[in-house]
Amino acid sequence: MLDSVRVRLTFWYTAVVGIVLVLLAVLTYFLYARSISRRTDVNLVELAEAFTTTFKAELADESGPNSVKNAARQAMLEHRFRETIFAIVDSSGNVVVSSLELPEMGSSKERTSLSLFTSDSFRSLVAQATFLSGLIRNIPDGIDGFRAIARPLTAGGSSSTVAVLQSLRTQTELLEDIRNTFLWIIPIALLLAAGGGYFLARKSLAPVAAMASQARGMGAANLHDRLAVSNQRDELGQLALSFNQLLDRLEDSFERQRRFIADASHELRTPVAILRGETEVTLSRSDRSLEEYRETLGILRDESQRLTHIIEDLFTLTRADAGQYPLTFRDFYLDELASDVLRHARSLAIAKCISLTSSIEPELLFHGDEALLRRLFLNLLDNAIKYTHKDGTVNMECRKQGAQYVVSVTDTGPGVPGDLQQRIFERFFRADKARSRSESDGGGAGLGLSIARWIAEAHHGQLLLTRSDASGSTFTATLPARQA
Repeated sequence: MLDSVRVRLTFWYTAVVGIVLVLLAVLTYFLYARSISRRTDVNLVELAEAFTTTFKAELADESGPNSVKNAARQAMLEHRFRETIFAIVDSSGNVVVSSLELPEMGSSKERTSLSLFTSDSFRSLVAQATFLSGLIRNIPDGIDGFRAIARPLTAGGSSSTVAVLQSLRTQTELLEDIRNTFLWIIPIALLLAAGGGYFLARKSLAPVAAMASQARGMGAANLHDRLAVSNQRDELGQLALSFNQLLDRLEDSFERQRRFIADASHELRTPVAILRGETEVTLSRSDRSLEEYRETLGILRDESQRLTHIIEDLFTLTRADAGQYPLTFRDFYLDELASDVLRHARSLAIAKCISLTSSIEPELLFHGDEALLRRLFLNLLDNAIKYTHKDGTVNMECRKQGAQYVVSVTDTGPGVPGDLQQRIFERFFRADKARSRSESDGGGAGLGLSIARWIAEAHHGQLLLTRSDASGSTFTATLPARQA
C-alpha cells in the first residue's frame, strides 16, 4: 500500500496535520485552563474584599451579642451567588456562620454539606490565613471541589477569618466541553485532510502518471515522440523538458550511429568488392601473363592497404568513444614535431606540384601524446594537400598565443560551401562536390578530420575550420600551453 507515492504523500500530510492539530489543541486547552483559573482567583479576591467591606458596614449598624452573626448573614444575603460559599471562622477554627445556613439557592447547597468545614484542607487554609493573608488553594469536596481564599478579619473585638469558596463545577464542565469539542473536531479534520491530501496528490501526480505511460510506449522506432509539457514553469514541466532533451540527445546519437554504420558499410564494401572482382577476373582466365598478374596483385595490395587504413581508423574512433585509447604523455617540443611532420609530408606535396611553406616559432615546450599529435598534424597536411590543385600552396603555422599553442594549416583549394561547413568533422563525411578528388589521390574514408578533432579534444584543446571560401580553407588547432 505504501508503494504508492500518492498514499505516502497523503499519509505524511495527514500525520503532519494531525500532529499540528493535537499540539494546537493541547496548547489551547492548557492556556484556556490557566486563564480560567486566574479569572477564578481574581474573582475570589474581589468577592472577599467586597464581602469584608459589606460585613464591616453591617457590623457597625448592629449591636448585641449576635451582632457578628447578624451582620455576617446580612452581608451574605447581599453577596449571594450561585456556586459560592461564605464562612466566618473564629480564632478556634469553628465556623460561626456560613452561607450554607441560608435558604437554598441552586445546586451548590444540594451538593455541599457542613462537613466541608471540618476537612483537613479547609482547616489548614484557615490556620495559615493568619500568617499568609489572601491565601488561595483548592479544597476537595464532592466531585469537582472548590477554589477557596481565606483572609483575617477583626470583628466585635475578636479576631476571626473570612473564607470564600467558589465551586469548580462550572470550570470543570467548561474544560470538559472543550476537550469533547477537540475530540470531535480533530478526527473530522484529519479525515478531511486525508481526503483533500489524496485528491491533491492524485491531481498533482497525474502528469507524472501520464508521462510514465507515454514513456513506456517509446522505443527505437518512435524516438521522435516527445512528452507533453502542460506547464514549463513548474517542477513537473522541468522534468518533462529534461526528459525531452534526453530524448533529443538519444535520437541524435541513434541517428549518428545509424549513419556511421551505413557509411562504414559503404566504405568497406567498395574495397572488398574490388578485391573480390579482381580475384574472380584473375581466376577466370588461365592464360594471363606475368605482367597482368603483377597488375592485379598491385590493385589487391592498394585496396588491402586502403581497407587496413579504414579499419584502423574505425578501431581508433571506437576505442576513443569508449575512453579506452591509451594516452602516453611526455614532454617534447611542439615546433620540432611540426618540422618533422612537414618533412614527411613534403613528398606528397612534390608529387602534386604543391608548394609547402611554414612559419614555426621555436622553443614551444608541450606536455602530451607525441604520437597522436603527429597524427593530427599529418591528417591536416594530408587533407590540405589532397584538396589543393596543382601549383597551389599549403602553409603550416605553429606559434604561441597567450596561454595557448595555435597550429593552423591553410590551403588554396576550392573551399567548403557554407551549408556543409558544420558537417566537415562528421565521420565518413566528404564534401566531394566542392572539393572533388579521385581515388588516385589516395582518397580516404572521411575519418581523418574526425580523428584529428578527437586528438585535439583529448589534449583539452579544439580543432576548428576557421576560414573557408573560394580562395581556400584554414584549419586551426588550439592546445593549452601547459609546461612540464
